[in-house]
Amino acid sequence: MDGSSESVTARCPGPSVQDYLDRDSRPVPPALRYEHNDHLGSEDVDVTRFVSREWAEREMEQVWRRVWQFACLESEIPEVGDHEVYEIGNDSLIIVRTAPDEIRAFVNACLHRGRKLRTGGGNVAEFRCPFHGFAWNLDGTMQSPPCAWDFPHVTPEKFALPEAKVATWRGFVFINMDPYAESFESYRGTFDQYYIWPLENRYKSLHIAKVLPCNWKVAQDAFIESFHVIATHPQMLPWLADANSQYDVMADQPNWNRMHNIQGAPSPHVADSVTEEDVLETFYYSRAFYASTQGRDLVMPEGELPEIPPGGTARQVLADRMREQLAATSDQDFSGTSDSELLDAINYLLFPNFNPWGGAKSNIIYRFRPNGLDPDSCTAEIIFMSAPKSAEMPPPAKIRWVAEDTLFADIPELGLLGPVFDQDCENLPYVQQGLKATRKPGLTLANYQESRIRHFNQTLDRWMDK
Repeated sequence: MDGSSESVTARCPGPSVQDYLDRDSRPVPPALRYEHNDHLGSEDVDVTRFVSREWAEREMEQVWRRVWQFACLESEIPEVGDHEVYEIGNDSLIIVRTAPDEIRAFVNACLHRGRKLRTGGGNVAEFRCPFHGFAWNLDGTMQSPPCAWDFPHVTPEKFALPEAKVATWRGFVFINMDPYAESFESYRGTFDQYYIWPLENRYKSLHIAKVLPCNWKVAQDAFIESFHVIATHPQMLPWLADANSQYDVMADQPNWNRMHNIQGAPSPHVADSVTEEDVLETFYYSRAFYASTQGRDLVMPEGELPEIPPGGTARQVLADRMREQLAATSDQDFSGTSDSELLDAINYLLFPNFNPWGGAKSNIIYRFRPNGLDPDSCTAEIIFMSAPKSAEMPPPAKIRWVAEDTLFADIPELGLLGPVFDQDCENLPYVQQGLKATRKPGLTLANYQESRIRHFNQTLDRWMDK
């Protein structure tokens, strides 16, 4: 890719992301100076993929059993024998560290009568079926069966556990159930060039999981565009340049895309009526108000908003304040870090289920996946990857499942993300219901602001048609 922008679609009037980066107070990484949006057409996206049980079953065969997907973190299985269970649809895999420098994945089913070998993670010396005692070594080879005299037709060397392919990337473990799949390096294409932050130097400080009453694609689509901000998150308009967001989709890179949302600057929908002081005040107020409702310290004490110098901007002030706060709470040096990396929401998607945010402070990972084979529900996960406060890396947080009637706003560790996530999730069951009620056979997407959704669905179609 040459870094040029190729598109026949319109853009929102007003400063672009690249215009803001031109005015950044620090050098901006070349990865963020890249801009490219291929026009992928304007055809409707068929509704069937979101509501059909038949589609969900075929999707499991055609997509989930053939693509590389995020399963767990290396830090969750640091010692030999440590393992996690990853489940997708009806498939269950044991992700296990078999040697200090080796991770493998085995189908989680006894080859005798089919019982799951493991129902959760932990540390074991072998995989022993609780039903009849058949056992396998950590490398998947079979031990002598109980009552071996009764199984002359079973030879351990031919009774090894079926295996999936495994790849690791910056501390994350990916699996692929297709023995003929391309390498993960080839699959992710140029993703590495444009996701530049060292996730391997962060630890999992929070992991929230919840079942949502909608198709996994309905949920994921809601988090890969900012077009919905004007109606769903109006409180953000004074400090989030929503319609000016940049969407990078490349026809020759079907497995990843990204968006870049400028924060600390107003939406073009309200820019004419918002001053720089308004941007600063509403940015802090939105965070301080949430903190106060949770009994936590305010982000900014009342009456002590920093002043914007003559000719300055709220965005620059916010970035400087962020550097001061990070210097006080971290042993890392952010003095040369760009305003963009400290403030902006930069979201990537590596098809189908790895949604990491970029940035220099800490990183959020979203993961959306089917809930079994039910087209009307999915699992949504929020993972926080945080920079350690000392040289010692804390242990990764355990996954915390919350009930369907639990609000994300009721989880204090999520901060402002909690109520914002709730605003998004409030739409999702009604989208699922509307997709069943509609007489219109397809979804009509914006050419630019919803281009990531089109890109994702065209990639999905390629796998479904193979």
